[in-house]
Amino acid sequence: MSKVTIIVNAQVEGGSVSRKSPVTERMASALARSIIQSGDDFQVEIISGAELWSKSIQLPPASPEYIYCPLTIKLPDWFDFPARQVYAACRDLEGRRRWVEAKFGYQTSRDNCWLGDLWLPIIMTEEKLLYGSIIAEGVIPNDYRYPYTLPSPILKKLHRLADDLLDSIGAIPSVYLLQFRLIGEDIIFDRLWPFPATPAIASIHTQQPDLFACHWYCLSRQPIKEILYPTLAGGKT
Repeated sequence: MSKVTIIVNAQVEGGSVSRKSPVTERMASALARSIIQSGDDFQVEIISGAELWSKSIQLPPASPEYIYCPLTIKLPDWFDFPARQVYAACRDLEGRRRWVEAKFGYQTSRDNCWLGDLWLPIIMTEEKLLYGSIIAEGVIPNDYRYPYTLPSPILKKLHRLADDLLDSIGAIPSVYLLQFRLIGEDIIFDRLWPFPATPAIASIHTQQPDLFACHWYCLSRQPIKEILYPTLAGGKT
């Protein structure tokens, strides 16, 4: 049987994410559920990124029969998988910010200043890009408003930024989150996540397929025809 390994930045106990990390547990469970429900004949396992850093486990090379799904940006440089260079580029925060400043003239986050509180989901399939609705940070940690409406001119700028960012890092099919802030109508770029990071939990039970299911479709090279928002009276992208 083929295998999918989900890697998380949390403690894993008995093959499941520890209850001490409830948000990570929701992320990993949503992705695992999507893989199982897709009907693909894959065994799903969840491991902690700490196991990679300590080299306490030996993993086979990535292949069509052995797929890695890291839900963490914190991976050792020696860990080899198809998105290795993409993750490395996204970890280089200053490099990405300098590129955005030079290419678009946008201001960018600095240390703890202007950190992004908005996220644009970018769903990159083999055939096309799909842009999800904006996710906004709520008033308490790990609480999000979704979908969140922005004016069309700002969305067009974000879509152009996202498209060029993906080109600049040699992106491969995946779900990405572009994190940013708005000051008035000015875009402040923060960072690009190469997987459905924490804010993507807002899509669970809100859109079909949710961002974790979309992520699996992208990684397994399956098409996504459309994204539905049943909570919006039948609205869709």
